Amino acid sequence: MRVAGRLAAQVLEMIDEHIRPGVTTGELDRICHDFIVDEQRAVPAPLNYKGFPKSICTSVNYQVCHGIPGNKRLKKGDLLNIDITIIKDGYHGDTSKMFFVGEPSILARRLAKTTQEAMRVGIAQIRPGASLGDVGHAIQRFAEGKRYSVVQEYCGHGIGRAFHEEPQVLHYGKPGEGITLMPGMCFTVEPMVNAGKRHIKLLSDGWTVVTKDRSLSAQWEHTVLVTQDGHEILTLRGEEREKPPAPGAATGTC
Repeated sequence: MRVAGRLAAQVLEMIDEHIRPGVTTGELDRICHDFIVDEQRAVPAPLNYKGFPKSICTSVNYQVCHGIPGNKRLKKGDLLNIDITIIKDGYHGDTSKMFFVGEPSILARRLAKTTQEAMRVGIAQIRPGASLGDVGHAIQRFAEGKRYSVVQEYCGHGIGRAFHEEPQVLHYGKPGEGITLMPGMCFTVEPMVNAGKRHIKLLSDGWTVVTKDRSLSAQWEHTVLVTQDGHEILTLRGEEREKPPAPGAATGTC
């Protein structure tokens, strides 16, 4: 799991320099696919997963998650989430990151920062004896305290030899509710936060989820292991290892 997590993080590091106005999401998918297959000798987990046609997910602006890469050209000011899951030696690593295409709006920058910090606040709750409700409550309280809303229909999940395993990791809830965390558990924390209302809808492609009010949405994701005395983030990027972001700071292409 550590190897798979490290490789997933490397894909996000690699793709950063390719994100610029004019590039299509389909081109980003091709670059990531080739890197995963040819350089990492790994497998892009989304490709053909339950019929998903591409190797990564690219969700732009008011797309919440599961955006399908294609002919869409990115433009200055776009807010982009890239979601990467790879399989290496039978194990999955799953992570996502927000990117800015050119200079973002003040709202986009604040939303991305808030969502990243909400994820980090949730992860900080992870330790043996804590509950999943503690994680969800911390995320919801932080995001709603900034006057944003948390998507409730999609959540984090257990991960290992399978892409999606139990338990479901809700990004809302009450302290003390849900299963009790134990060493060895591995799951994703991946809050989706909207600038407007939390309500969403699924597009006719059967995959892309968007905000009903077309407000901006952001998401960050890490794969996390429960250790004997706390937690370990398996998908940390180099920028986080070398110089952890200050509380409230977002990373991404500016």
